[in-house]
Amino acid sequence: MGNEIDCRGLACPAPVLQTKSFIETEHPETVHVRVDNKAAKQNVTRFLESRHFEVSVKENDAGFEVIGTAKGATAPAQEMVQSRDKEKKRIMVMVATDRIGHGDDALGLKLMGSFVKTLREMGDELWRLIFVNNGVKLTIEGSDLVPVIQAIEKDGTGILVCGTCLTHFGLLDKKQVGETTNMLDIVTAMQLADKVINI
Repeated sequence: MGNEIDCRGLACPAPVLQTKSFIETEHPETVHVRVDNKAAKQNVTRFLESRHFEVSVKENDAGFEVIGTAKGATAPAQEMVQSRDKEKKRIMVMVATDRIGHGDDALGLKLMGSFVKTLREMGDELWRLIFVNNGVKLTIEGSDLVPVIQAIEKDGTGILVCGTCLTHFGLLDKKQVGETTNMLDIVTAMQLADKVINI
């Protein structure tokens, strides 16, 4: 079938990048993307939905088949976000650890808790909060900060959690807040942000 993409065995963000390239060059009515892990399934699903595809997923012995059917214009979701948010400053905070600093782990965890709880003071300028590497552990079942991050999300901040990182730590099914994301989304967010803060 000419509208099939086999992305099994590919690391993030390759499945999304291949899907993006295919729909931008071929403009298919439907696309079938084969992936072999849950993070890729979620990332491809969310990407296709952002391009106005209706999405269904079939699970089989080889992994997942993500099927997208075009339902309208395919303008990137990022462009819509950019035009909607033009009037305010967009600050992106990338959290790559579950603690701040080195020397005393208990103090580092306490400092990170205080930092995340204080982020709401940025108001509506806090545009994206992205968790990568060990930072994804703040978004999972058992983390004391999940309710705080959920409140930040409810305020309108986009919460993105690295799918590759969750998979690496075996935590994909334990995520309690935010959208599973990929490196393409992260890099695009960096491009659109007025300011990027790395922790």
